[in-house]
Amino acid sequence: MTKKLFSLQAFLGYTAAAATAVSFAQSPPPNVIIVLTDDQGYGDLECHGNPYLKTPHLNKLHDESIRFTDFHVAPMSSPTRGQLLTGVHCLRNGCMATCAGRSTIREAFPTIGEIFSAAGYQTGIFGKWHVGYNWPNRPEDRGFKECVYFDGFGLTGMGHYWNSDYYDPFYYHNGKLKRGKGYCNDIWFNEAMRWMAKCRKAGKPFLCYLPTNMAHFPEWIDSSWSAPYRSSGAAEFYGMIANIDAGMGKLDSFLHANQLYENTILIYLSDNGSTHSGIYNAGMTGGKCTRTEGGHRVPCFIRWPGGQLVPPCNISTPAQVQDLLPTLIDLCHLKVPAGVSFDGMSLGPLLKGQAFPDRMMVVQYYQLNIKKYDAAIIWNQWRLLPLYGDQLYDIQRDPAQTNNIAAEHPEIVSAMKTFYEQWWQTMEPRLNDFVCTRIGSPHQKEVKLCSSLWQDVRADGNNSARQPKKEFARGGPWHLYVEQAGTYVIEFRRWPREANTAINAGMPPFIPRYGTPEPEGMALPVENIHIVIGSRDTCLQDIGKQKAVVFTTSLPAGKTTLQAWFSDKQDTALCGVFYAYIRKK
Repeated sequence: MTKKLFSLQAFLGYTAAAATAVSFAQSPPPNVIIVLTDDQGYGDLECHGNPYLKTPHLNKLHDESIRFTDFHVAPMSSPTRGQLLTGVHCLRNGCMATCAGRSTIREAFPTIGEIFSAAGYQTGIFGKWHVGYNWPNRPEDRGFKECVYFDGFGLTGMGHYWNSDYYDPFYYHNGKLKRGKGYCNDIWFNEAMRWMAKCRKAGKPFLCYLPTNMAHFPEWIDSSWSAPYRSSGAAEFYGMIANIDAGMGKLDSFLHANQLYENTILIYLSDNGSTHSGIYNAGMTGGKCTRTEGGHRVPCFIRWPGGQLVPPCNISTPAQVQDLLPTLIDLCHLKVPAGVSFDGMSLGPLLKGQAFPDRMMVVQYYQLNIKKYDAAIIWNQWRLLPLYGDQLYDIQRDPAQTNNIAAEHPEIVSAMKTFYEQWWQTMEPRLNDFVCTRIGSPHQKEVKLCSSLWQDVRADGNNSARQPKKEFARGGPWHLYVEQAGTYVIEFRRWPREANTAINAGMPPFIPRYGTPEPEGMALPVENIHIVIGSRDTCLQDIGKQKAVVFTTSLPAGKTTLQAWFSDKQDTALCGVFYAYIRKK
């Protein structure tokens, strides 16, 4: 192995070629399907040795694909999604957490939807977005022409429609709220196939992004899916993965029946490690949210039968999720405007059996307290975890990361830390440069804010409002950008509009068709609301019996913050205002 220091330029080295007009360099251009699963770890597949799961269709896809066996994502959802969509690391693109006001992609970074749309592709999303809530960060604003999706981490996320079940769920279809029929995952797959059939009939190439919410909690699924796994200790979770497998089988049949199989690039991966890593983890340590291997190493299968790639095989070269956009641009022979660059590199050479540069990579994200060195640094077989003293592991010999060999390889540790120091210097300046929610824009007459966007507070599920925690007592600031100076009407609520419930009232449990109910919503002795806009503090009293507090104020153009909370008669803070609706008067 060559021992050398790596320049940051080499790591960031892929820069797309300049062009003012984009055209296809091959005819017909390949179609692209990206299936992104949720919370499915490397070991949550039968073809990866899981002793419980039966995934025949994914086994078939595995056998027909080029498998990246050392493929890495962020340890949580939104950061992975942002990296996939932009080709840029989450600490740079702004979407570095799943909530806490840090789950939105910066506007400066174009998405895969925008790049493929500009190239003449039809573009569609079917499932979970989770990288922005309002204009200009909704999928329809980011290059996707057909949009079937929901807001937030899941159908029970704070940003989405209240009390949405996995069966007959609420979702958005091209900007309009709709209630579907059937199981959510089946809807995403069926809507995707319906749309792809239309694209084929029209003779248009397509990019289909299918980010399912399976198998993220709540684990709500018909017992017919979970029953075969009752002895596993994760019956519902595995049942949801079995449902994914069935969807992949239907998708494969669709591609064959519509003569799309040969010229479609199909990529299958997950967004982070398993939430049930203790059952089977392919010999690795850690699961979702962790820096250890099981937290960020996931399956990645790439299949393109007509693409003149190497035959199906395992590729053990380390790769990362932000490599996929540059890879697809390479394989599809697309061009993007000058000045657009990626942190990832095209994996095209590996897919074609060609040489690939030696490089280092960093896995790091933010949830509530970002720290320098809270990362996993990857270099071939080496894994360096530098947060609590240098921990170096040879993942090939020690996949469970039990034997720290840093003392035996000081030169490896030094090279990897030097690389990280250079990398961190490029990330640190913008870590607290929040992506603001824009208000007062003609593109969106009314903006909905929810607690998922509170700065540095994790309150992103419906249960946050149902059972408020002490750390939610004053909520957190929302970061806003006022597009136009003027008078604004702000409607503050504890419960969303569709719940139609008073601020101080409780709420009955939500009973899904299958699975564990959402808990009862607590009644709270609310009397007052505090509203802080920038440095202005207002208190309104005797508001607890209202469903909403409507507040009118004048705002100058530019950045500001908004924070609001409810308090009792003694003015003791009870909980933040979970929802605010803002419109220009």
